Amino acid sequence: MTLTAPSFSSAMPVPEERRMGFLPRLFGARLLLVGEHTVFGFMERLSPTNYTGGMWDFLELAGKPLYLSPTCRPRFHLVWEGNAYEGDVSADAAGIIATLFAFSHLSFRHDAPELSDGFARLYAHAADHPEAREIFQAID
Repeated sequence: MTLTAPSFSSAMPVPEERRMGFLPRLFGARLLLVGEHTVFGFMERLSPTNYTGGMWDFLELAGKPLYLSPTCRPRFHLVWEGNAYEGDVSADAAGIIATLFAFSHLSFRHDAPELSDGFARLYAHAADHPEAREIFQAID
């Protein structure tokens, strides 16, 4: 019997024609703008020397919204004073980290099932991500 390691299921970018519906599905209709702005704000705080704005991909897995990922560069240097994290990660991992921070932050201020559901779905995805160690160190 041959044992194989579980494979990582890559999230897929949302096609252009479905982008408008992504944020309401991820954060809920009433928090779509707040959620998006919160992700961008966390990215600015996490990577003030590398992140200066730009376009973002919206990613989903198995048809469910998952996270946002910046497209302005392939890697980011992140620093988070709250837990003394510092490291270099891919844009994909940086997006996961910023989105997890946003879900957590917003869940303390808003009662919306999309926030807890989205956090749980993205956390599970992050556990299988090739950069899981960095992601969890950053959000710890």
